[in-house]
Amino acid sequence: MKHRMIDPIRDQQLMELQEVEISHEILTNARNELYLAFRFLDVSLSSLGFEANPTFQGLGTDGYVIYYRPAHLFSIYKRSRIYVNRAYLHIVLHCLFCHLDTRGKRAVEYWNLACDIAVESILDSFYKKAVYRHQPFYRQEIYEKLKAKLPVLNAEGIYQVLQEMELTEKQYQRMAAEFYVDNHQLWEEEQDPRVRQERQTKWQDNREKLQTEMESYGEEEEENSRDLLEQVRIENRERYDYKAFLRKFSVLREEPEVDPDSFDYVFYTYGLSLYGNMPLIEPLETREVKRIEDFVIVIDTSMSCSGELVLRFLEETYDILSESDSYFKKINIHIIQCDEKIQSDELIQSREEMEAYMENFTIIGNGGTDFRPAFEYVTGLKNQGKFQKLKGLLYFTDGKGIYPVKMPPYDTAFVFVEDQYEDISVPGWAMKVILTPEEITQL
Repeated sequence: MKHRMIDPIRDQQLMELQEVEISHEILTNARNELYLAFRFLDVSLSSLGFEANPTFQGLGTDGYVIYYRPAHLFSIYKRSRIYVNRAYLHIVLHCLFCHLDTRGKRAVEYWNLACDIAVESILDSFYKKAVYRHQPFYRQEIYEKLKAKLPVLNAEGIYQVLQEMELTEKQYQRMAAEFYVDNHQLWEEEQDPRVRQERQTKWQDNREKLQTEMESYGEEEEENSRDLLEQVRIENRERYDYKAFLRKFSVLREEPEVDPDSFDYVFYTYGLSLYGNMPLIEPLETREVKRIEDFVIVIDTSMSCSGELVLRFLEETYDILSESDSYFKKINIHIIQCDEKIQSDELIQSREEMEAYMENFTIIGNGGTDFRPAFEYVTGLKNQGKFQKLKGLLYFTDGKGIYPVKMPPYDTAFVFVEDQYEDISVPGWAMKVILTPEEITQL
């Protein structure tokens, strides 16, 4: 009888290959179950490949691939395939909500925890067989504390509340263990800026498609999907570049100015040569330009920003508006101070008036915050004919106030200072501009 020679290296390789094949099958089956349970997530679920890494701790992603250690994946599967489904969807939701790229200067440990809580709160809101698990009382207790302070449990809001809670090391460790699912190590690795931008664009596209599909399927009516759709809408709200945003307020109007592009120089010079001083075509004495004329800036005087920062914001905003290509010769800028009521309204129509206003600038108010009076006041001015072509309003605030329900008949943007704002309740019809204190002084 012929005996096979034992080759331990080959046997080890075959065993590892078999583990990878089984792991791939487990993850593929998880994706298929999620497809069936969440039809609107089809594009996002198929956006991640699988790759085994025997030295990787647990499961994790770089936004392109799910990396896993087979032994860890098997241990999850042995508990229940539902836990594999949840882990897969947990990772996909991190990508959809830009958790890999939006930490900024936040503390890594608390950002990781906030992201995990945000994602798990959505998973726990699903009553689908593919992902349902009983919520421990401790987890329910945390959700209740957070919901008492936040209308939507997104990572940014949760992070802020966790900071305010001032957890002890023991409390933090217990909470982190409760919500831990995946390894975030790859989030912090340095990447080529081009690759990072491609990743962000890819998941932004996925998120926009997800919102479209959920709204098309009528998922906003489904209790199961409401939390997910609300977070998707928040993330999909555009964050505008400040200067680009100001251009949105420009209107088309004729200005008394020679337009060199409105006629053909060939006919003009031919006429001069043929008839002496008689050109065949005269240039138009006006041209249509897109510039800013009517504009409203509202300052939330209840906010925590310093008066110096507010003053600098006004100075820089006016400088941008005063660029030759941005404003008409006659401008009409209302600077309104408001907390829960209108405190002041200054009409600025020239640089001299702006300089005088800045010289005597004082913050008036410091009461509570209600955004509605400012919008009602501007509507009143509009009805009185105080504006010719008002297209927009800029509201400098920390976001902690009561927003109008109805969309006004002009563009609106809320301007926030990074790490000093709350944007969870900003209406879907409003735009957001998020600036750092450094950006305000270097616009």
